Amino acid sequence: MFRCTSELRFTTMLATILLIKLTGCTSLTGQVNSKQTGVPEADITHQHAHSPAMRRAYGVGQATQNFVQTFAWDPFFRPYSTMTAVGSLTLKSIGASMRRAVVTVSEPLPGESLASLSYDEPMDLNDWEQDLDQIIGRKASTGSIRFLIDGEEFFSRLKESIVSAQKKIHVRTYIFDNDDVSVEVADLLRQRSEEVDVRVLLDGVGTLLGTQVHADSTPEDFQAPLSMTRYLEDGSRVRVRTHSNPFMTGDHVKSTIIDGELAFVGGMNIGREYRYEWHDMMMEVTGPVVGKIQRDADKAWGKAGFLGDLGQLLQAIKPPRTPEFAGGYPIRVLYTLPHDSQIYRAQLAAIRRARSYIFIENAYFSDDIIMYELVRARRRGVDVRVIIPAAGNHPMMNLSNGASINTMLAHGIRVYLYAGMSHIKAAVFDGWACVGSANFDAMSLRINREMNLATSDPGTVNELLVKLFQADFEASTEISDPIPMNWRHGVAEIIADAVL
Repeated sequence: MFRCTSELRFTTMLATILLIKLTGCTSLTGQVNSKQTGVPEADITHQHAHSPAMRRAYGVGQATQNFVQTFAWDPFFRPYSTMTAVGSLTLKSIGASMRRAVVTVSEPLPGESLASLSYDEPMDLNDWEQDLDQIIGRKASTGSIRFLIDGEEFFSRLKESIVSAQKKIHVRTYIFDNDDVSVEVADLLRQRSEEVDVRVLLDGVGTLLGTQVHADSTPEDFQAPLSMTRYLEDGSRVRVRTHSNPFMTGDHVKSTIIDGELAFVGGMNIGREYRYEWHDMMMEVTGPVVGKIQRDADKAWGKAGFLGDLGQLLQAIKPPRTPEFAGGYPIRVLYTLPHDSQIYRAQLAAIRRARSYIFIENAYFSDDIIMYELVRARRRGVDVRVIIPAAGNHPMMNLSNGASINTMLAHGIRVYLYAGMSHIKAAVFDGWACVGSANFDAMSLRINREMNLATSDPGTVNELLVKLFQADFEASTEISDPIPMNWRHGVAEIIADAVL
């Protein structure tokens, strides 16, 4: 363990030094305020982070480490994970291409005439939940959900819960950025680690990419740490592990669990964009369902450790713990796993079952089968509406979204552009809500690890409809005319459908 870790860190250091030399950054200037960061000025991971050359150099080093771990370390210590990642990525990409050919050539979209909106009675939710038991292969848990929309609501509750934790704080996130908001959360975790068990699980590629770009609103005088892993660990008792990314598969789940009794689940990473700039949502969850979220986090933590797949197995065979909770309603945890795309299968089935309405808000919209089924739903009279951000953060997906928008408009689906960047991942199908970390794209539906929560509880679904969808329909601009297209949109759509 120690030898391999040293070799990986040496590789990172070597790559960093070489790039510093290549970029001409032979003289490092500038100081980090140790009172601001709480870390000695001599620590190179926290010095001179404002230098673009240093940031790029460190990024190259981290990318090199991730590459070495994927191809030299993981095949031995995570053989099952590596094999399933390769097989899943290959089969699902090939399958996506075949489905694209079937949908767009052999099975054209339904006829030209559009049915009027039927406003039929919604699907029977009791029957639907029983069918979901068969579709997913297990019954729902129970608990309670409260929706936290935008950064003010979520980060305020997150910090309150960290401060009040009595036993443990377990963070699992795709990106733990190195901006001022992330450092504030990190400092709070470092402080609490002296009193409670604090662990942080990061995705290697996600955090690497996130820390290379700073939000436009970042204060000019802020000095960013180069490594959030080192920043969290140094001078504290925080335990940090980083998920490897076999063949670019990622852990896109965002969950923070407090004392095994309270969980935050949804789409927000730890960073300034999520706190101040983007429209996004998390769920505050209590009840026995938190035990399932905790169990999944424990398995992911075990796999990210030295024992790899064996560590995951050891966590899986531990007896589950169910939090004490009075009341609540059925809540179903859905996953995207290398061998099982539950979120995809459940939402496809819901689209096919819907009779009255389908409301979706998502930043990335590229799956052809989802699109085909939405068009079929609209043509049988279902009110289908989709909210997409007007200013997306991903150029390739923005182009692909343009092609999707035109397809939806051509077949009577109402499309709304939310001003700015909306990172929301939510859908309601005739009273069944599915919300979490998964986008409507190939990476989330078939490749990355994802977690959504789903429920048919009338009060909870109504809260989502009023607090999110009704508000966002009113705040968005409905599109009536097709978007001008060129060859780039077509290329982006093909790439997005296969691998993004």
